Amino acid sequence: MNLAQQILFFFSALGVFNGFIISIYLLFFKKAKSTTSCFLGLLLLALSLKIGKSFIFYFYPSLPGIYIQIGVLGSSFAGPSLFYFIKSTLGQSAKITSIHKWTYLFWFMAIVIASIIIPYDNRPDIWNNYIGTIISAQFTIYIIRSGWLLRNIFSKLFNVKENTSSTEKLLLSVFIGNLVIPVAFKLSVFSFFNGPCISGALFFSLILYLNVFLFISKRKTSSFFSDSQDPERYANKKIEDERALVLKEKLTQIILEQELYKNPDLKLNDLAQKINISSHQLSQLLNDNLGKSFAAYINEYRINEACQLIANNTPIKLEVIGYEVGFNSKSTFYAAFKKHTHTTPTLYKEQLSTI
Repeated sequence: MNLAQQILFFFSALGVFNGFIISIYLLFFKKAKSTTSCFLGLLLLALSLKIGKSFIFYFYPSLPGIYIQIGVLGSSFAGPSLFYFIKSTLGQSAKITSIHKWTYLFWFMAIVIASIIIPYDNRPDIWNNYIGTIISAQFTIYIIRSGWLLRNIFSKLFNVKENTSSTEKLLLSVFIGNLVIPVAFKLSVFSFFNGPCISGALFFSLILYLNVFLFISKRKTSSFFSDSQDPERYANKKIEDERALVLKEKLTQIILEQELYKNPDLKLNDLAQKINISSHQLSQLLNDNLGKSFAAYINEYRINEACQLIANNTPIKLEVIGYEVGFNSKSTFYAAFKKHTHTTPTLYKEQLSTI
């Protein structure tokens, strides 16, 4: 190797090595594990396998094809991991479900079976032209789905009146990084790096360190990776406005999408788990940042739904509407309705009929 190749080798290998180390830490050694940290660990592991394959192929093209097969396996995990990571960070996937497990198992078994039936060394054309195309199409689908999840955050970039939070910036950085790396592999414009194959590894190293710097530079991002926090750490400390805004958006989104307020047995801890924070933090957010109790916060959604049902002339009795929107008794519904609207359901209905 000449000096230029040695430099390429060093920086490419460094990114792959550190990607493996961080992914292993997130998956196996991190004490306060969360759904988000698990999916980020899987994403880094997948990218490290993918980049490692290209890195090895560039410097040691004579090695057995099993390295290519392992790299393709990593590529098959990259798309789902990115999508699930973004989804969990936005509070839309609080737990690892059977769907997640079956997705990974499907791609794992598909690549393993293909490796046994048609090893890369025997039929490299099938791996390059067919299996590679399928994996690329799969990744493109997940990129599109991930971009759709981030559509509201992207819209903020073009609205000077709205600021993106640190968490949103990190999500955009991870998403864009996963766009840049495949582009670096495909486009010949990166031939100044001695070929697009090695340029993908170099961009991976660059993006990895950029994101690590962003994570470390924000002390509050520790909550980004854990489902629960030490209550004493947050005692008597109001959640920062930027963080509170992100959590409020998560709450609103998940409550409306899943209609959680309709569950009369909904508890503070249940809602906290949905957005990957502790019940202490959620209570703190509601009381200190929003100035509401948990009951008052949930009842607002219930009363708003009840008002819509009344306004739409829903053909059911008023007390039944109370049960429909999540109250467990007629008296509780009437008391909450009067508290939030300063009138009774009956008078509210009469007022609407006179308009």
